[in-house]
Amino acid sequence: MAAELEYESVLCVKPDVSVYRIPPRASNRGYRASDWKLDQPDWTGRLRITSKGKIAYIKLEDKVSGELFAQAPVEQYPGIAVETVTDSSRYFVIRIQDGTGRSAFIGIGFTDRGDAFDFNVSLQDHFKWVKQESEISKESQDMNNRPKLDLGFKEGQTIKLSIGNITTKKGGASKPKTTGTGGLSLLPPPPGGKVTIPPPSSVAISNHVTPPPIPKSNHGGSWIHHHGQDTEQLHQYKDRV
Repeated sequence: MAAELEYESVLCVKPDVSVYRIPPRASNRGYRASDWKLDQPDWTGRLRITSKGKIAYIKLEDKVSGELFAQAPVEQYPGIAVETVTDSSRYFVIRIQDGTGRSAFIGIGFTDRGDAFDFNVSLQDHFKWVKQESEISKESQDMNNRPKLDLGFKEGQTIKLSIGNITTKKGGASKPKTTGTGGLSLLPPPPGGKVTIPPPSSVAISNHVTPPPIPKSNHGGSWIHHHGQDTEQLHQYKDRV
């Protein structure tokens, strides 16, 4: 199902590529392009590199019609599917396969050295991405296989939280102390009884001062005395007249 969801993407396109039939490798020293008939290619056309999932495909196609001439699936690079030659950077040996499982090795070459460089880099980048994806997938799998830390509460399990001077148990409410004015604790009333508030006791005013008696004024008597003398002098004055 996953393979059906994968889509094919194009990694590189080169309009000119030459294909050569190559002799069997005589030793383990590698392929040499000088052993091929470089001036007489067996086929010329267009090269495309595509990818589908982790596999890259080197496709040799007709320049005009786009018909597929040969295809080389690449599962690893560097690897047996694509090898460089020992005497040039513009030529490679690829392993083509048909639908029946048969395979053959052919030589390919580019006239432009830059095209050969792009061909090489496209394959390198693809398999670098494959390696990174594999590492990420492995790390994700390792994380899933690790035992999970259970931070949940078991049945009946409690924890204590200390907040300032109040210590409570999770799941229960703390009972605050009832305080009256000034921070004094008030005792609850006795059960079944009434609270009797005693009357306020009379307190003698110890610092009360009795006002002193008001002294009698002699001013009135002195005025009458002088007034009487004036009256008497007035009568004497009338008698003389």
